[in-house]
Amino acid sequence: MILWFKELSPIIQALLATCFTWAVTSAGASLVFFFKTINRKVLDSMLGFAAGVMIAASFWSLLAPAIEMAKESSLPAWFPAVLGFLLGGLFLRIVDNLLPHLHLGFPDEQAEGIKTKWQRSVLLVLAITLHNFPEGLAVGVAFGALGANLPSATLAGAVVLAIGIGIQNFPEGAAVSVPLRREGLSRFKSFWYGQLSGVVEPIAGVIGAAAVLLMKPILPYALSFAAGAMIYVVIEELIPESQLESNSDVATTGAMLGFAVMMLLDVALG
Repeated sequence: MILWFKELSPIIQALLATCFTWAVTSAGASLVFFFKTINRKVLDSMLGFAAGVMIAASFWSLLAPAIEMAKESSLPAWFPAVLGFLLGGLFLRIVDNLLPHLHLGFPDEQAEGIKTKWQRSVLLVLAITLHNFPEGLAVGVAFGALGANLPSATLAGAVVLAIGIGIQNFPEGAAVSVPLRREGLSRFKSFWYGQLSGVVEPIAGVIGAAAVLLMKPILPYALSFAAGAMIYVVIEELIPESQLESNSDVATTGAMLGFAVMMLLDVALG
């Protein structure tokens, strides 16, 4: 199985890996068939866990390799990492201001992006879809780096990143579908919208892998870009949402555990 996967092109590897992360999102969303509500402390700990995983992945799987790769160029090693990181955050800021969306737990009047009359459920799903795009991009770039034949890019590291993103996608799927059920949608519709929020990951994964293969010199920038976009999501969305009901202790504990799990996976296996 491993040998078969190794022989695939990086774009196909990225597609399969991000289909896995989408499938885990769907598995989390399927919890709506068993629960109509979710305890707010549990939800906040899930959001915190997702934040911790994304923070750890941003450094161990993206920024650190980007800095290592940049040492081979004539530019200072920090330059691609800093520039790519800031551009990733700027990109998400622009999309955040344009795409209509509503974060979980917030009233309708606090919807962000261009004003629209779209249903609340659609705005909630778009918020998570916006969140999932940089995750898929990160996985795609990691697999695209394999095709660039750089020493610091390994299959194990890319697989670990996909596993880490998948782990945090499970509670994320539940965090979307269960609140939608509580808002009055049917179980099937809640599940459908919950899993649909993850469909953007395979799309972003293929884009990331293809971009790196076509333009090898941008790889350190691409890795840092994905890291910046993920950190933007953590600070702008996940942390505020996890603190909304003043459950800061469980949310922080979740974040610490998420960071530790991702760090363990990346250092031990990557």
